[in-house]
Amino acid sequence: MREYERKGLLERVEREAATVGAEIPEEIEVQDEPIDLRSFVFEIKRRETVPPGERDRVERAKRNLRRERLERLERIEEDEVSYERGEELAASIIGIDRALEALEGLNASDPETEAERQEAADRKRWMNFLKKALGREDAGGAGGRARF
Repeated sequence: MREYERKGLLERVEREAATVGAEIPEEIEVQDEPIDLRSFVFEIKRRETVPPGERDRVERAKRNLRRERLERLERIEEDEVSYERGEELAASIIGIDRALEALEGLNASDPETEAERQEAADRKRWMNFLKKALGREDAGGAGGRARF
């Protein structure tokens, strides 16, 4: 894969609206173990709130999905993979993000937690806007520029 292709895939994965219209994968392999991700998310989301007994299971699933997302992102960033394989990895990362968004929304049962989540998302959007507006899209901080 060429460097500009790699950069394009990484930008696609990190795009704010990357998950809009994305589907949760039917099945995904997390740490060499297949998981029926879509059915798990729909099973949990079917309920209004996560029951205390299921909360640990959901939190564990979210941790594993975040870990798998990071591993796949690192493969795109660092490994010698073909562009086709990079596209597959990017699509799976976006699917994982979609599943995480669905699972994160469940824990918003108390207004305080939801407000904190919204505030963090607002901060992230604001920082991205400032970086673009100030011409600091370069995440590497090249040239000794100040970082946010």
